[in-house]
Amino acid sequence: MVALEEAFHAASRPVVFDTDGSVGALPAEIRLILNDDWREAIRYGCRRDVLRACMRNLESRMPAAGDHGTVFLGSGDFHHLSLPLVERCARLQTHAGLRVVVLDNHPDNMRFPWGVHCGSWVHHVARIPEVAQVHIIGITSGDLGFAHAWEHKLGSLLAGKISYWSTGVDTRWARWLGLQAHFHSFPDRESLILAASAALRAERRPTYCSIDKDVLSQDEVHTNWDQGVLRRADVAAIVNALQGCVVGSDVTGDVSVWRYRTAWKRWLSAADGQETAHLVEHLLPWQARQNAFNWQILRMLNAAR
Repeated sequence: MVALEEAFHAASRPVVFDTDGSVGALPAEIRLILNDDWREAIRYGCRRDVLRACMRNLESRMPAAGDHGTVFLGSGDFHHLSLPLVERCARLQTHAGLRVVVLDNHPDNMRFPWGVHCGSWVHHVARIPEVAQVHIIGITSGDLGFAHAWEHKLGSLLAGKISYWSTGVDTRWARWLGLQAHFHSFPDRESLILAASAALRAERRPTYCSIDKDVLSQDEVHTNWDQGVLRRADVAAIVNALQGCVVGSDVTGDVSVWRYRTAWKRWLSAADGQETAHLVEHLLPWQARQNAFNWQILRMLNAAR
């Protein structure tokens, strides 16, 4: 165990944003605990100024940008913390535009008029001047279907900055809006991963990689959200395609239970299928399995730097 921790320390130390107690111990970790007030304030969604204030709190306690490894965010309810992390990484780029690769079962490019939330943060990332391209890979969610077409922020899709990579979802509606070039739909996960890996490998550029484990099948791990179909080997294939390009990374999709104090968060999260009370009896074994996989992801991402 000591030798393994030293190896991780030598590569780059992971940072844990302890937003919900879901992320188990990692080798040589830097753990930054948020109190319950911050957890309530930012979980699921918040105003942009609240997110910025939270990030200032975290940045005051973490190493400088570029001096740490992968950041673990906790539940997918906190995926919008990726936004300030990408902004932080983008400020370090002095040449070719930053590519952002997101593994997620959802597009995370949806409308949210009250600020930013875990399902809208990609829209804000695409507007960062230093970001050249955003690929969301592994989508199987109905969010990509015709019934939800109006919810997507279409500007960055029309501009060609965002591309969706999906399987098992009918995306023919994209043709009607002239977006078909940015909707990569596949009959199965194998062909999706093969094509996405080839496309990423063909273009070498600085890359920020964000992994939401809800992209995985429940045969692999359990999360708070509806899940996709990818296997661990598929995640490894995508990360391997980024070999030598990863300049920043984060991981979310751990599992936790939370009762919102805020009424609107209770309503909106319930509408999104976020009723977590029934998870309590499964929580500890699911978290243990998650943490074992976190160690694997950490090795993958360290190797891709």
